[in-house]
Parts: sequence; C-alpha cells; structure tokens
Amino acid sequence: MKTRRYFKTTIMLVAAVLLSGTVISCTNMNGKEGSLEKSLVPVGENGFEQKDLPYAFDALEPYIDAQTMELHYGKHHAGYTSKFNAALKEEGIASTDIKEIFSNISQYGAGVRNNGGGYYNHSLFWNFMSPDGGGEPAGDLLKAIEETFGSFAEFKELFSGAAGSQFGSGWAWLILDDAGKLQVTSTSNQDNPLMDDAEVKGTPLLTLDVWEHAYYLKYQNKRTEYIKNFWNVVNWDTVEQLYEDAK
Repeated sequence: MKTRRYFKTTIMLVAAVLLSGTVISCTNMNGKEGSLEKSLVPVGENGFEQKDLPYAFDALEPYIDAQTMELHYGKHHAGYTSKFNAALKEEGIASTDIKEIFSNISQYGAGVRNNGGGYYNHSLFWNFMSPDGGGEPAGDLLKAIEETFGSFAEFKELFSGAAGSQFGSGWAWLILDDAGKLQVTSTSNQDNPLMDDAEVKGTPLLTLDVWEHAYYLKYQNKRTEYIKNFWNVVNWDTVEQLYEDAK
C-alpha cells in the first residue's frame, strides 16, 4: 500500500512541476528548504488561500462521509479562510508567514487566533487523510514512534486517548518538539502547538479534528468510533515527509 501511495504522490508532484514550469520551494518550520509546507498553506495575491482537496468528497467513505466532507471543507474551512484574511487586514498584519503569526498570537485579537487556527489546522488535516491511507508509517518515523512510545500500538492508544478526552471542541496532535522528541498533545478550539501560548509547543506532524462538525452527521455522539475509523485513512506519506522536514 505504501509503495503504491509513494508512486502516486511522486507522479502527481512531477506532473505539477511540469505543468507549472517552475519548482515550488519554501522554507519549512525549522528553516530548511522544502516544498510541502508551502503547498499545504498557500498564499496568493489576496492572502492565504484554501487549497483544493486532494481527493473527492466521497473518497474517504465509509469512514468519513461525503456530506460531512462537503460541509466541513466547503463551509467551515472556507469560512475560516476568508475570515482569517479579513482579520489580518483589520489588525494591519502584513506577514504571510504562518509560523510568525502564530508565534505572536497572544498579541492579536480573537479573530486572528480563531480563524487563523481554523484555516491552518484544516489545511493540514485534509492532507493527513487519503483513500489509500491506513496501515503503519515506515522508516525513521516508525523507529522514532517505537523508541518514544514503546510501539506503534501504544502510540495509537495515546493519540486516540488525547482525541477522545479533549473536552469540547479541539484537536489531537503528534508533534516534534524543540528538543527533537515526539509528543502527543491536544489543544482546544482552533488552537495549535505553533502558538506562543500553547501548553506544549512543537511542529505539527499529524492532527485529528474532534469538533462535532467533523463527525456528527455520521457518528452522532460516538466520537470514539470516529477516532477508531480515522486510522483507516491516515496518510502516513504526508506525516513522514513533515517529520523528515522538521528533523
């Protein structure tokens, strides 16, 4: 499965480069040159942009239903995107460096915080899922997970616990902290571990949305079932690439 996903991703990236005639590059969260972060959080002439979904609305069924995906992406994420740009303009914030904005988030109003987090968190979230997902990571990431948490199964249990025990709306995260160690954490509302006042700070590698709008149409109040099924669509290729970039 992983080999198939690798070649599929490689072909798509090569095609994008050939069609555009340019090589997309950026500086990732630790200052290294890479393309993934910029592609997930694109900036255009009018500010931050909502990237197209990398799959159809129904592609993640039966685990994530099409109606939820359409509303979640088309209404919630789109709303955060437009309101984030409006909030930045209102506060006179010219920066298009998402990390810089979050590193000063405590200085800004709720509009920048809530909508910026909603924009960024969802931009990552869509790409952490794939119709070809599931299984386990490989390589250095799997090794780091096993060394840190004891086993992949123990990591899944810890991450699922963080998602399930988050009171109210929020997110569960796998991050790489400043010491180069993996950690599992959670944040409330649309906060994330890049924010300067986050309880646990680090570079996001994987996240799960546990706001009710992410699962309620299909799962109602059964958040635990939603979390369990999430593992069937996790796109480990994206997680692995972000981990390699962040090291």
